[in-house]
Amino acid sequence: MEKKEAIQIFLTYLMTERNYSELTKKAYEEDIASFSNFLEASGDGNLENVTTQDVRVYLAYLQEEAYSRNSVSRKISSLRAFYQFLLKNQLVNENPFSYIQLKKKALKLPHFFYEKELEVFFEAAQGDSMLDKRNIALIEVLYATGIRVSECTSLKMQDIDQELGVLLIHGKGNKERYVPFGQFAAAAIENYCRESRGILMEKHHKEHPYLFVNHYGDPITTNGIRYVLNQIIKKSSLTSHIHPHMLRHTFATHLLNNGADMRTVQELLGHASLSSTQIYAHVTKENLQKNYRLFHPRP
Repeated sequence: MEKKEAIQIFLTYLMTERNYSELTKKAYEEDIASFSNFLEASGDGNLENVTTQDVRVYLAYLQEEAYSRNSVSRKISSLRAFYQFLLKNQLVNENPFSYIQLKKKALKLPHFFYEKELEVFFEAAQGDSMLDKRNIALIEVLYATGIRVSECTSLKMQDIDQELGVLLIHGKGNKERYVPFGQFAAAAIENYCRESRGILMEKHHKEHPYLFVNHYGDPITTNGIRYVLNQIIKKSSLTSHIHPHMLRHTFATHLLNNGADMRTVQELLGHASLSSTQIYAHVTKENLQKNYRLFHPRP
């Protein structure tokens, strides 16, 4: 089978059977293309001829090119999955990435807002325009539920149960979960739907089921949410940078710091493994000092 055909079949498999997003598929495609270009430059671009030694040479090349440890880890993970797919479908005789072990990535704690910072952030979002109402509902939902930004852009009107106070979330791998939300998010959603969403859509003659819209009445994108969050930060007195997952990190951190158990947070976040949730098991400096004074025999 031609190399291009094998790659295309794998990418189609990611989209149709694994339900990966277009963004994830693109990352796999770029990682495979990078390795393929390396092989061709080395003199043999045949996927079937790749050995573990070739993989080690590729690793050395990535390190020489000063790729970060995270980038190298992602590339190797993508290629391991690709070759495992080829092996399963009898397109190669072995997976040369099977025995490649990388050093564990350095633990990097997620950035989050302290409660006082969050109050400043929410205050900066206040306003009377239709987009202000949209923005308030957006950040209330992100903080109240901890959903991914991609899950937020996929939210539809029929996914909201205002009476029970839950959202039906369509997560990674097409897995569904229910996530509750509180009175602040409920009020913000109701206000936005009543005074903003419908008016924007009608003004631009748009009709669709998605909850959050942009100023043209179209469904908001992940880049659109990133822009909204950055604009709110600029209006505030906060000096920290913000990224799309920061409210998700804040959600998890605040739950754990206030006594929620790890399994509950795992389920709410939609993590397949508890190990993915454990990174949030850090505590704020205030809680750290409080517990130290409380439990150490000589504080």
